[in-house]
Amino acid sequence: MRFVVHCIDHKDGLPKRLANYDAHKAYLGAPGAVSTVISGPLVADDGETMIGSMFVFEAEKKQDVVDFNANDPFNKANVWAEVRIHPFLMRVDNRA
Repeated sequence: MRFVVHCIDHKDGLPKRLANYDAHKAYLGAPGAVSTVISGPLVADDGETMIGSMFVFEAEKKQDVVDFNANDPFNKANVWAEVRIHPFLMRVDNRA
């Protein structure tokens, strides 16, 4: 099943985000019970300043995604102020 994870950074999260960026990217690419379908930073209206994260993960159950997110370097560094995880039924995929 797929899951959407929507994360909003703390107001002062950008320095922590940048300091942990390489570890975060490596973590997302590691093999395991959760696989990353698509991911990227949420940005402010200026189109550049990173203010959060969005992921679509593939996993057997929501708890796998909850556990995976808890161990993400961004989460461990307290980058995110808010995290929401929801099951997702993909109806359209135009990424061909």
